Amino acid sequence: MTICLDKSATSLIIGSNGAGKSTLLDALSFGLFGKPHRDIKNPQLINSVNGKNCEVQINFSIGQDKYRIVRGYKPSIFEIWKNSVLLNQESHSRDYQKILENSILKLNKKSFNQIVVLGSGNFVPFMQMPIWDRRGVIEDLLDISIFSDMNTLIKEKLAKSRDNIKDVENQLAIAKGKVTLQIKHLNDLKQIEGEHERSIQNEILAIELDISQKKNQLIKFEEEYNLKFQRVEDELNASSKKQLQLDGFHAQIVQNQKRVQKEHDFYSRNDNCPTCEQIISSDLKTNRLNSTLSRLNEFSEGLKQLAQSRENNQNILNDAKNSMAELKKLHMASTGIQASIDSLNGQINNLKQKLQSSTVTDTRQAETELSQSQADLARLSELKSNQVEERAYLDIVQEMLRDTGIKAKVIKQYVPIMNKLINQYLNVLDFFVSFTLDESFNESIRSRHRDDFSYSSFSEGEKGRLNLAILFAWRQIAKLKNHNSTNLLILDEVLDSSLDADGVDNLFKIIKTLTNTNVFIISHRPDMHVGKFDRMIKFTKSNNFSAYTEEDVL
Repeated sequence: MTICLDKSATSLIIGSNGAGKSTLLDALSFGLFGKPHRDIKNPQLINSVNGKNCEVQINFSIGQDKYRIVRGYKPSIFEIWKNSVLLNQESHSRDYQKILENSILKLNKKSFNQIVVLGSGNFVPFMQMPIWDRRGVIEDLLDISIFSDMNTLIKEKLAKSRDNIKDVENQLAIAKGKVTLQIKHLNDLKQIEGEHERSIQNEILAIELDISQKKNQLIKFEEEYNLKFQRVEDELNASSKKQLQLDGFHAQIVQNQKRVQKEHDFYSRNDNCPTCEQIISSDLKTNRLNSTLSRLNEFSEGLKQLAQSRENNQNILNDAKNSMAELKKLHMASTGIQASIDSLNGQINNLKQKLQSSTVTDTRQAETELSQSQADLARLSELKSNQVEERAYLDIVQEMLRDTGIKAKVIKQYVPIMNKLINQYLNVLDFFVSFTLDESFNESIRSRHRDDFSYSSFSEGEKGRLNLAILFAWRQIAKLKNHNSTNLLILDEVLDSSLDADGVDNLFKIIKTLTNTNVFIISHRPDMHVGKFDRMIKFTKSNNFSAYTEEDVL
């Protein structure tokens, strides 16, 4: 079926329960975000008769550009067309979805539910959200979520910067040790020119003792590494293999569960065989239903036990990975010790050469080597200084990108506008309270007599008015930012439950003030509201398929 979303300013959608009214929301949400609006899984979107070929196409325009989104399930389809040209699909589906949300719609599912849709089902009013989710909605509205993405990148750069500084510090420690040894070596050379051989031998013995200690330390590290490595590697391999097996078992059980569920659904819905048209005996039907139900229960219990096994095995796998990371650190430490041993052995070789020929030439060569080592030390010191300076800049940038930085300043500018808009709509809806959001998105609600209220203390009708006021305020904010303004507004059953007659009349006062907006209201009570709409769309269901008719009202 094809529904034109911009044909009329106001459209009433009616139909009996299960006829397919709210399926419009599921189709929009699935087409734009890959998930239904209601709290159901994608497989449940497929008509039970067909069992396949679920497809949604959404056509819309942004400025001069025309877009078409094609998304399907069984088979899976996801295409983005811009001006009749298919956008590049080489990227991963998640990245392709990010392109749609971040670069085209400038809207994610959570913000979509706050700006475009209000009603029952899977909708979570802004006032019922935790503070962090409220912040996410506001950041999307104000188009400042990019700062959160930038903050994530800065954190990665800071982590890399810390690693780089640590590496340079290790190199500096080795270089300083080398320079210290070379200075000592040069002094020894100068002293050897006028002293006897014994002083050099004593120094060699001291270095050899140091080497011996370091070798013992190295052997200890290597023994610990070798002892743990094989065990950790075996655990890693075994748990990885087991995880693959468990995943395979899970897929097999799910497949069998679907097959048995299909058989159970068949006997539940049919009294006659659709192929041969023979009557299915009640005994056979009862036996098959009991048998399939028993097997479905076994599958469900098996999936629970398998889920626990997968979780336990994943914990073992994570522990093995953490242990392997610790072993790598141990290996790096042993590498540093070996480098120090190699350096000390080099010093011993130099001292032995001096024993053979303690001449001025040896002294000059040592001075050259010392100069080179000091130059390397200076280069490393400058490198560390530059990296420390870079990290300081990154710290400053990160501080600016925190919630208390740039985003806080932007939010501070818009909070008074948000509060003003919300209270204006509350007045139109005859809900005379003073509503205030602070910069941390905590609310303060006071009556005319300055009594403090909370959202939970209001009736459902009053909550509905407040939710509507916030919805319309968010739409105005979106238009002010001019990045995710939309002509579409869908109100699902808000006229049937929470609003009284005065609330409905006031709501239509607001709707009549909206320009370039197409409002869809889903209702079970068309007799009360049909005269207020330009168009009426009626959904019916026949043979498990939904159909609709529409007619102009005014």
